[in-house]
Amino acid sequence: MNIAVCVCQVPDTASVIGYVDGSVDYSRVNKVMNPYDEYALEEAVRLKERFEGSVVTVFSVAHDSSKEVLRKALAMGADGAVSVSCTEKVSDPFQAAQILCRAITNFYSVALPDLVFCGKQSTDFQSAQVPSMLAEMLGIASVNGVTALNVSDGFLQVEREIEGGNEYIDLACPAVLSAEKGLNVPRNTSIRAVMEARKKSIDFSTSSLHNDPFVVMTALKPLERKKICCIVPDENELIRLLSHEHNMF
Repeated sequence: MNIAVCVCQVPDTASVIGYVDGSVDYSRVNKVMNPYDEYALEEAVRLKERFEGSVVTVFSVAHDSSKEVLRKALAMGADGAVSVSCTEKVSDPFQAAQILCRAITNFYSVALPDLVFCGKQSTDFQSAQVPSMLAEMLGIASVNGVTALNVSDGFLQVEREIEGGNEYIDLACPAVLSAEKGLNVPRNTSIRAVMEARKKSIDFSTSSLHNDPFVVMTALKPLERKKICCIVPDENELIRLLSHEHNMF
C-alpha cells in the first residue's frame, strides 16, 4: 500500500506574533507541524505497521524551513519526504492543492497512491479547503474530518462527526482522507528516531503556478480587545444604555 501524507507548517501558538506594516513579523515566530497533520501522519504510519510492504511518503509545500517539519515526519515513521518549492508565492488553498496534486502525480508516475492523508485544516487560516480540492484534482473520492478508520482489502470504513450525530461512509481506494482530532494520539519521537531521520535524504521538487489566486490577503492587523466597563445605578439606566447602543447599530 502506497500512502501519501500532506503536511504544512503553522506558527506555534506559544510564539509572540507581531505586525509590521500590515504583515506578520515572523522574526519571533516558531513554526511547527500543523497539529491536524500529525493525526494524519500517525494514522498513515499505523497503517504501514499493519500492512506489510506499505510505504509512507510525506509532501510539504514550503521553502527550505520546511526541512525540520519533514525531519519530524521521518522521525515519526514516514519512509520518505518530498519538499515542494514554488517559483511564485502560494497565497490561497487552490494553489496549494494544485501544487500538491502535481507533486503527487509526478512522484507516483505509474498510479496514484492508495491513500492520501491530510489534516482537516491548518491552525493558522483554518480554511479546510485543500483536502477536497486536492481530491477533485486527483479525480478520487474524499472524506473530511475523519474520526475513525478501518481498512480491509482495499475498502475503507470511515466515521466522522456531523451535527447531531456520527456519519458512517464506505468507499474504495484510492481516496483522500482528512484527519480530525480524536482519530488517534500521535506518537512521541525518540532521540534514536530523530537521529535516524537526519540520515535520511529529502527529495526536492520545483513547481510553478499557472493560475492566479482566487483569494489574496492584502494586509493583517491585530484585534483590539479593549473592554469598556460601565457601572450603572439601576436597571432603568441599564435599559437606557442598551437601547441607545442598539439604535446606534
